[in-house]
Amino acid sequence: MNSYERILAMFEHRAADRIPMTDSPWEGTLSRWRREGLPANEAWDEHFGFDVIGNFGADTSPRYEEKIVEETETHITRTTSWGVTLRQLKQQDSTPEFLHFTVTDPDSWRKAKERMTPSEDRVNWAALDRRYKRIRSMGGWVTGDLWFGFDITHSWFVGTETLLVAMCEEPEWCVEMFNHELDMSLAHMDMILDRGYRIDSVKWPDDMGYKNCQFFSGDMYRELLKPVQKRACDWAHARGIKTHLHSCGDINPFVPDLIEIGIDALNPLEVKAGMDPIALKKKYGDKLVLHGGLNAVLYDNVDEFIAEMDRVIPVLKENGGYIFSSDHSIPNNVSYADMKRIAEHAHEIGKY
Repeated sequence: MNSYERILAMFEHRAADRIPMTDSPWEGTLSRWRREGLPANEAWDEHFGFDVIGNFGADTSPRYEEKIVEETETHITRTTSWGVTLRQLKQQDSTPEFLHFTVTDPDSWRKAKERMTPSEDRVNWAALDRRYKRIRSMGGWVTGDLWFGFDITHSWFVGTETLLVAMCEEPEWCVEMFNHELDMSLAHMDMILDRGYRIDSVKWPDDMGYKNCQFFSGDMYRELLKPVQKRACDWAHARGIKTHLHSCGDINPFVPDLIEIGIDALNPLEVKAGMDPIALKKKYGDKLVLHGGLNAVLYDNVDEFIAEMDRVIPVLKENGGYIFSSDHSIPNNVSYADMKRIAEHAHEIGKY
């Protein structure tokens, strides 16, 4: 089976030749693997026999000026197209520090919204066409990237404290932002479909939890965010497209709601935050594709990680509906040799 057939089997909750495999190594991880044996001209996922998945999207930002504000030997401060000023260490795999947000209230939002109008030039058509043809020629799976909701708004647009307070005090503003962000994404997905490209699933990030808790109550979720997520699901299903949500943290209380609105696949099933992939499989395995669920904290001990694979994968792969990956990403403490062992074991234990 090729990657498209294998992943489709999981969405249809049936067995394939093996489970699909995907993950996200850090830049520092890739650099390490290159030094330790990964050929310079070979993609890491193809090298380890992971599945072929292509992601495509558009620039849906307000298109504020992007510029370097300051650069030193150790860090760089820059502005983003979302109106954020951030500072980041130059070393690989560092986390940015957010210094300033342009959008902080309904008035500044209205000015940003005027800049967020769909247009053909927001899609890099040449790159999309080149990558699309390559993915399809390899029998790969094509994902459309949406960019909307709580996570991207607080993380990259207005700031965490601003958004959480606004969800209590100015909920109409929050809903307007969520919906317009989605409108922008769907307008550009329609442009891509209208040009004859086929999208197999849409995926978006919306981290709604942290360790053993959620960022907001179930009532607030159902009032402000759930209807917007449902719109994304309805749009996709009307076009025969699967839906795939990435939501870090403990989101256990929201899972029944996600199934109700039409989420087909859930990632990453963050174990260290309180998600139990085996319990999720037993309760929702016939309704939800589970993607992830392998504790990335164990990655630095290959024997422990493989033992966790042996514990979890045989349960999760039953009757299809599972995609292999860690519950976060691949950090730079994972050697090339260890990743090779993990990939080889995933191929073996993931067989049907």
